[in-house]
Amino acid sequence: MPLSPYLNFDTAYLPPSQPEYIFPEGAAKQRGRFELAFSQIGAACIVGAGIGGATGLYRGIKATSLAGQTGKLRRTQLINHVMKSGSSLANTFGIVSVMYSGFGVLLSWARGTDDSVNTLAAAMATGMMFKSTTGLRKCVVGGFIGIGLASAYCLWNNREALSELRHRSINPA
Repeated sequence: MPLSPYLNFDTAYLPPSQPEYIFPEGAAKQRGRFELAFSQIGAACIVGAGIGGATGLYRGIKATSLAGQTGKLRRTQLINHVMKSGSSLANTFGIVSVMYSGFGVLLSWARGTDDSVNTLAAAMATGMMFKSTTGLRKCVVGGFIGIGLASAYCLWNNREALSELRHRSINPA
């Protein structure tokens, strides 16, 4: 049994080969919709906080300069604007992301597959549900906004397949 000259231990205790992934044999090497939901929700909250904070800073600078505030009072008002706008938009983005992820996971589970149809349906349902308290017209507009954003995402995500399909239609073999 050879000993490692660098670590001074018997290498026979180590198995000769280990799998590269922490997935069961034969399983897909890609995370599912449920696992991706957590990172999507967190990223949406962080993006919302960043955009809201920047908007709050702009509005705070504008409001405090119009009011003629200086020193500690202005700094406090700026912080209040940044925190209020940042937390409000982070909350909104987080809620939309939770609804989208929930619809996506439910559709994936119900249909037994995870494809672009689930993405489009989940986005449309999210837009409609998010605006459901403001009336039917805005509910429908929210659904169209959701399906529009999801369509752009699906086209971007499947651009290789679309370019191959376009190439085949131009040059049939």
